[in-house]
Amino acid sequence: MAVSREDKYERILDAAIEAFAEVGYHSCQVSKIARIAGVADGTIYLYFKNKEDILIRLFTERMGDFIQLIRSKMESCQDTRSRLRAIVHTHLTHMENNRALATVTQVELRQPNSSLYSAIAVPLREYFRLVEEVIEEGIKQNEIIPSLNVRVARQMVFGTIDRATTDWIFARFERSLSKETDCMLKLFSGALGLPKE
Repeated sequence: MAVSREDKYERILDAAIEAFAEVGYHSCQVSKIARIAGVADGTIYLYFKNKEDILIRLFTERMGDFIQLIRSKMESCQDTRSRLRAIVHTHLTHMENNRALATVTQVELRQPNSSLYSAIAVPLREYFRLVEEVIEEGIKQNEIIPSLNVRVARQMVFGTIDRATTDWIFARFERSLSKETDCMLKLFSGALGLPKE
């Protein structure tokens, strides 16, 4: 049975996640990605310009899917606390269930490379905007301190989630990342001035 172009593309992205997580972006050869994906080395170049292009598209597409997932979880949320819970729990659970992807996003994408950084900035800004929207709506609904600096509040929320994920990847002992949701929510609730439950 013939494999569609789209299926091949997705297989290459999935293989790249696995390969980059296993040996690191810099050490990984395109031939390793091709082998994991079950395609010829040359096939990779029908879809991607080079290894950096694979990393960039991997991040932009998976991050786009991830943001859509969070937005869908937030659809039924009625207040700021439940929206924040949706962001935190979805992020932590998704990373916990996709450890290779977590390793790539937390470690391999943190390269001192300006072209890489500018390429991944767009989906990152979309995630930042999502968090800022929740905070702005909370201020509008009088659930969050009105004098709060939205950008600083977003940095606190995103920074905490991001750092917790990185710590989890490098932890010496295995532990659940998603179980940290309630602890983070208590922290955010206090800092944002959310009404008590």
